[in-house]
Amino acid sequence: MNLKEIIGATAQLIIKLVLFAFIIMYIIKAATAAYDYGYRVFTEPPMSFGDGRIISVSVAEDASALDVGKMLQEKGLIRDGRLFMIQELLSEQHGKIQPGIYDLNTSMTAQQMLEVIAPDPEETDTDEEESQE
Repeated sequence: MNLKEIIGATAQLIIKLVLFAFIIMYIIKAATAAYDYGYRVFTEPPMSFGDGRIISVSVAEDASALDVGKMLQEKGLIRDGRLFMIQELLSEQHGKIQPGIYDLNTSMTAQQMLEVIAPDPEETDTDEEESQE
């Protein structure tokens, strides 16, 4: 082997190692971001603690969970509309969002907001029966 072949092999090895290191760093960064997002699905805190502020929102009849999430994000009730969509997908209120006007508070979690805008039919029937008595 002459000197040019040794230098070329060494340079090729260095380039491969640097490329490998960048790939490993990207995988670690992506995995950390995915874990953080997944963790937030179940532990996202409310926007404010204490009394918070009440904000009225209007849910349209044909609004999807993503539409509602984006609207809640614009109103300052949640941090991430897409995260709200995932939370709705994994909750017991999946597919039960009802159209209407709701008063929500910045101290409510996304799960509490879902309970308000997607009430369980059994609970609303029980409330109506109690009010009729």
